[in-house]
Amino acid sequence: METALDAPPATVASVSLAGEARDPDGFAAALGASFERYGFAIVSDHGIPAELIARAEAAAKALFALPEAAKRAYHLPGTGGARGYTPFGTEAAKDATLVDLKEFWHVGRELPAGHRYAQVMAPNLWPAELGEFRDTMLALYAAFEATGARLLAAIARHLGLAPDFFVDTVDDGNSVMRLLHYPPVPADAPGIRAGAHEDINTITLLLGAEEAGLQLLDRDSGRWLAVSPKEGELAVNVGDMLQRLTNNRLRSTTHRVMNPAPERRGHSRYSMPFFLHFRPDYLIETLPSCVDADHPDLYPQPITAHDYLMQRLREIRLL
Repeated sequence: METALDAPPATVASVSLAGEARDPDGFAAALGASFERYGFAIVSDHGIPAELIARAEAAAKALFALPEAAKRAYHLPGTGGARGYTPFGTEAAKDATLVDLKEFWHVGRELPAGHRYAQVMAPNLWPAELGEFRDTMLALYAAFEATGARLLAAIARHLGLAPDFFVDTVDDGNSVMRLLHYPPVPADAPGIRAGAHEDINTITLLLGAEEAGLQLLDRDSGRWLAVSPKEGELAVNVGDMLQRLTNNRLRSTTHRVMNPAPERRGHSRYSMPFFLHFRPDYLIETLPSCVDADHPDLYPQPITAHDYLMQRLREIRLL
């Protein structure tokens, strides 16, 4: 069985968001360079309160500890897992033959009645068994979104755009917070916790990656490298939508979650990624500043964020 052992560390940038206010250009340069080289960075001092993270982690563990029948009551087949529960063994990486060894729960944006995106963004499901779950998760969703906005401003600065360039692109965006549970792994388990894949969205902010297993594929060496944030730090990576927008200047890097080393096999792994998305009707059209004689436009056909999402969800068997 493949495990998380032996992958050398990736030398991705480790940046403090607290330092962004003091030196916005320096922060943007370090973040952007890491995204161009590896597609990943580690962000500390991100502003999401430790107390809120702890509450959300406890609520997620309580959720996944519910009886299987109780969890499956919140599974909505045919919806792409957009909200509520997706059972163990459902999702697979694109072109993979084996399913991932995980179960998860999705929390999306709460929309008021009659909102223009109501047709493409489903209402949330909330487990009746867990009274504090809704308030905790909506607070974490809002905190992720605020941190994501600061990171997008830095990305805009790195790209030579106005710092507020992304504000409109993600206004009421179809962002999704995923609560992930990777159960203990038997020695003869087929497959791995999460097969090699790229993220669909704009950027991903991940809490919980300090449990070993997250690896990126270095496109220069062809080697798998470990991404190992310290406790409470965010692993942040570029998604396919941002890669497409920037004509591959910022890279959506293949990554995976390996099975644990033998001594950790009996332990669950929990994490909470926030998939920050553009608004559904945002037209992803290559930035002119990312096209020149040496970098012709790789994506001459624009596509809306919603159409791109649907295309990709079919590829990973969630639709």
